[in-house]
Amino acid sequence: MRRNRSSLASDLGFLGFLVLMFICVVFIAGSGSGYMQNIIILNIAFLLALVTYFTTVTAGLTLNLAFIFIYGLFTVYQTVSRGETIGVSTYFWLVMVPLITVMLWIFTSSSRELQAENERLKKTTANLATVDENTDLRNSVAFQKDASLFTGISTRYGIPLTLLVVKVKYWSEIRRLIPEEQLSEAIYDVSQLSQSSIRTNDALYLLDKDDATWGLLLFTDHDGARIVIERIKLKLQQLNENEFSGKYKVNLGLKIGAVQYDAAAIENPLDFIVQAKKQLEYDV
Repeated sequence: MRRNRSSLASDLGFLGFLVLMFICVVFIAGSGSGYMQNIIILNIAFLLALVTYFTTVTAGLTLNLAFIFIYGLFTVYQTVSRGETIGVSTYFWLVMVPLITVMLWIFTSSSRELQAENERLKKTTANLATVDENTDLRNSVAFQKDASLFTGISTRYGIPLTLLVVKVKYWSEIRRLIPEEQLSEAIYDVSQLSQSSIRTNDALYLLDKDDATWGLLLFTDHDGARIVIERIKLKLQQLNENEFSGKYKVNLGLKIGAVQYDAAAIENPLDFIVQAKKQLEYDV
């Protein structure tokens, strides 16, 4: 409902601004005398509206008060010195210039509300999304949800659970060597490499896309995890020789850390990731 009101106010503000500008053009075209003066005042009105658009309504209305004061002094001067009467155009511009400013402010404020709400919705969607759009892999949000379930199964049935954290070596430097359009493709290729090295009942997650970091939840112990690690590194070596070196012009290397779940030492899924990442320091 709030979004609809903001959208309606934005539309009405923009429509009102166009209508006022049309009225001003018709008025200037129909005025026989003072054509140049009316054009100058129209430009001033438009300038004040632009100031309001890029700053705040307070600044815009303050400048409008200054305009009314100066224009009033100018009109009084003409009336006293030249004996001219106050014409319709004077009252027209005294009313129209503030109206143009207010109407553009309504449009601007409503548009900014819509933009702010759109950003909030994007952030909310990103926080709730559990699948990466480029690789179709579950992300860190999904990991936190699944890890609680997996650790519960591990504790209840006494099944060993190990988390592997896989990270591309020197990723920050590699990002500078690989064209931007190939970065997502490189992440996808490494994801497929990791996916093909685990069983169907194990789970793969893209924990950090910017830092090229994956997590693999395996129902196995340390010895089983070492087998998976060797399998991943062997496949990576084969791909470096046959595909990666020609495709990306660099050889990709991986650092892999593993930690087995221990309910007494690991408090939550985030702690699980932190402890697994510490093991990356020993894989050089």
